[in-house]
This record gives sequence, C-alpha cells and structure tokens, in this order.
Amino acid sequence: MNMLQADQVARDARYAAIEDSLRGRAFEQARIRAQDLLRLAPDDPDALRLLGAALNGAGRHGEGEAAIRRALALRPDDPRMHNSLGAALHASGDRARAIAAFRRATEVAPTFAPSWQNLATLLIEEEDNAGALHALDRLLALQPQLLRARILRSDVLRRTGGGAETAAEYRRIIADHPESAWAWYGLANLKSVPFSSDDIAQMQQLHAASADPRERMALGFALAKALEDDGRYADAFAHLTEANAAARREMPWNATAFSAAIDAILAAFPAAAAAPPNSGGGAIFIVSLPRSGSTLVEQILSSHSQVGGGGELPCLDDVIQAESRQRGQREAAWTRAATTADWERLGADYLQRTTKWRDPQRSFLTDKTPANWMRAGAALAMLPQARIVNCRRNRLEAGFSCYKQLFTGGSTGFSYAIEDIGAYWRDYDRACRHWQAHFPQRFFDLSYEGLQAEPEPTIRALLDFCGLDFEPACLTFHENRRAVSTLSAAQVREPLRRDTARTHKYGALLDPLRSALGLPPFAAPAATEEY
Repeated sequence: MNMLQADQVARDARYAAIEDSLRGRAFEQARIRAQDLLRLAPDDPDALRLLGAALNGAGRHGEGEAAIRRALALRPDDPRMHNSLGAALHASGDRARAIAAFRRATEVAPTFAPSWQNLATLLIEEEDNAGALHALDRLLALQPQLLRARILRSDVLRRTGGGAETAAEYRRIIADHPESAWAWYGLANLKSVPFSSDDIAQMQQLHAASADPRERMALGFALAKALEDDGRYADAFAHLTEANAAARREMPWNATAFSAAIDAILAAFPAAAAAPPNSGGGAIFIVSLPRSGSTLVEQILSSHSQVGGGGELPCLDDVIQAESRQRGQREAAWTRAATTADWERLGADYLQRTTKWRDPQRSFLTDKTPANWMRAGAALAMLPQARIVNCRRNRLEAGFSCYKQLFTGGSTGFSYAIEDIGAYWRDYDRACRHWQAHFPQRFFDLSYEGLQAEPEPTIRALLDFCGLDFEPACLTFHENRRAVSTLSAAQVREPLRRDTARTHKYGALLDPLRSALGLPPFAAPAATEEY
C-alpha cells in the first residue's frame, strides 16, 4: 500500500467514526471529529458535509447549512451534498428549499435512492400526493423490496381515496413481510378493515415475540383495534394500556408547562391591535381535539362549490414560529407589542404561504389543523375576516379515541396518559370558551353529536356562519373524492354514521378516564356526561 492509499484508508476511518457519532446522536463528538479532520484538510468536502450534519443535529442550523454549502461548492454534482443540504433546510423549517435540494439531488444522480426517499417524505408532509407517489415509485424501482417505502406508498394511497386498493397493498406487504409490525399497524389504521381470528393470532404471536419496543407498541395499538372489533374489550384495553405506556416513555408530555403556555396565550389575547378589519376573507380554520370530527367538517365544507379543502396546513404555525424567532421572544410575549402593521404583515405572510393550496375558482380555503385552537387569537388578529369552526365531541368519546391512536406529531404527546388527556381537555375547553366569549361572531362551536343527530340543520348553520349559501352537495359529502390525509380518510368517504360511540362498551374500565375528565363513574346516567 503506497502513502496515498494509506492516507485514504486513514481518512475513510475518520469519516466512519464521524458517521458512527452521528448515528448515535453524539453530535458534539461528531463536530469535534469533523473539525479535527478539517484542520488537516480545510477543503475536504466530505468532512465539511459531516460537520454540517453534526451542527444541524445540535440545532445550529445556520452554521450547518453554511458548512454544507461550502462542501457543495467544492463538489456540485455530488448527490450526497444536495441531500445533506435538504436535510439541514428541513430541520430548520424551510421545507420549500429542502424540497428543491432533494429534487436537485435526484437530478444529478437519478439512481441515488436516499434522495428519492427524502423527497417523498417531504412531499407527503406538503400533501403533494401525486409528487410523493412519483418519488416513491422511482425509489421502489431502485429498491423494490424496501419495506418503509412500500408502507409510505400505501399511506399515500389511503390519502387519495383508494381504500380497497390500500388494504390490498398492505395485505401484499404482509404476505411478503409477515413480521412487519408497521404493515399490520397500517392495515389497522385504515379503521374499516376487519381482521380474522388468524390475523389476530398472528399479531399476538408477533407481539409476544417482539424485542423492538416501537414495533411492540405499534402491534399493541393494532391488536387493540382488532380485539375491539371482535368484542374483546378487556383484552383490547389491556393492549392499549401497555402500548400507551410505551408511547409515553418515548414521547413524554409536560402537562404543567403546557397549561402555563396556554395561560400566557389567553392573557395576551384579544390583542389591542389587529390587521385592518377587511383582511382575511375566505379563510376558514377548523379546530378541535384530535379525533373529534374536524376531517368530517372539512369534507362537508369542501363539498361546497366555493370552498377548497386545504387539509392540515403548517402555515399558521410557520408564520408564528418565524416571527418568534425573528423577535427572539415567545408568541405570548411579542403579541402584546404587535402593531396593526405587524398583524397585517403576518396575515399577508399566511395568505402567501397558503397560495399553492388555493383554487382560483373557489373563494374560500379551509385550514384543518386541530391544534390551531391555541392560536385562534393570533389567527383572528392577522385575518379579522377569517372564521373559526370548533368541532366539539363528547369529551369521553374524544379522549378515548385519542388514547386508542398512535399519532405521529409531537403536539399529541398528551394522548398517551389518561391524566394528561384530562389536563389537555381542560386547557382546550377553557381556551375555546375564551375565544367564543371574545369573538362570538367569528368563533363557532359545532357539536359532533348534533351533526350526527340532525345533519341538515347543523350543516345549514355551519354554512351560514361561514357566509356560504346552502348547497345540497354538502349533505352528500361522502361523494367528494378529494384527497384526505388524516386518519379519518376512509370514514369521510362513507355516509354519516350515528354509531361511532364506543366508550359504553368498555364500561367501568374507563372510569379513570372519566375521573380525569371530571365525569362520574360508569354507573351514573349517561346524560351527565356533558360536552
């Protein structure tokens, strides 16, 4: 081995050590190792790329992006550089430029599989289902048996309305990978697929043998759904208890800190200033607890000829977070000092960010992000003509439905412990009562159970609140074939159901949840279970 070869071997070993540190999330160690390598070779593109990844992992996104851009300038046709830049931009919250970076990586090297996977993931976040399917198909052409890609593709199919096709694809994945916990979970998450006794036995066997905590957790949620459908409520609840405890360890939630944050927001609003009163016409925010009918309400509204369904848009949160970073203050602090011009600017920013979801033939756009109930004050200060529809569901049904669901977002960490569900519901309830009291003409409570009992009067009242004429298509919302990204995609493509209540089947097993929500035990009359 000559000296050049020996030098390359040593350098490769250093790269490997840095990558080991990154995989172990030892970002400071990775940074030090990368900088040591750069002292020997200041223009080493791979060392710069790895330094950028380390800085990015440590939350130093600006410095990380700068290091990766230096590497990219030295090696502009290396897909790894564009891929790393995309990862850095995504971590900093700049999804648009991250997507552009991943696209560029696929252009310079169409056979570089990681960029297709990263591009697909971001396009799913952006609800670009057609683009995500294209990226996943390109990825699977390179790696046909890549299990994660097949599962992601099935989820995109679920969003676009192919319920039977999606179930069939999950069944094909299970046939090829019967040990895949996430394939079983994905099938269960369709909500409408029945499981046979053989399916349940197979999942139980996998669950008992699983050594991976996350896979065991996913199987626990899947089994709970299958066992509930089979009428085995005690067994279903036992799996839910174990699975939620595992999720709680992985995704802790600080209920005290969250309540304090809500206190601060409510104290700051309504703000003294707001955008000009004619701002924000056409914006309809739909808020709720998770699993409380918000997707159904959006489906009803988007069946109107003048309403486009935006889905769960990140835009309001992005606007608030960007302003908070720029000011170096939390939302509750800077909103007190915000001027009319500030709110007008922020409203214009929101409208600009939502442009790509707007249909020029429709005057209204829904933004169905349940947790925006926290931001109703800011939304109405930015967009005084906007309307907010709050979907209220029986608190026990809503809370238990959350407890039965393994969510993907960090804002739902409350759902894995019964006492946290109770605390979160109280924060939601008092906040929505606050907004209703201060903005009675712009904040509308819609009862999920009222919608089930009296669909047409409830839908007419909803349309009237939004400033929309009645259209019969809103009553036949299930015929609307728009893409739906949420967990309720299959349900909203069916006629309205009146048999969605499940808690009575569990009887006294749910008494701890009843207590956390301020409700009497199971033996008390159902009429006392208030909304």
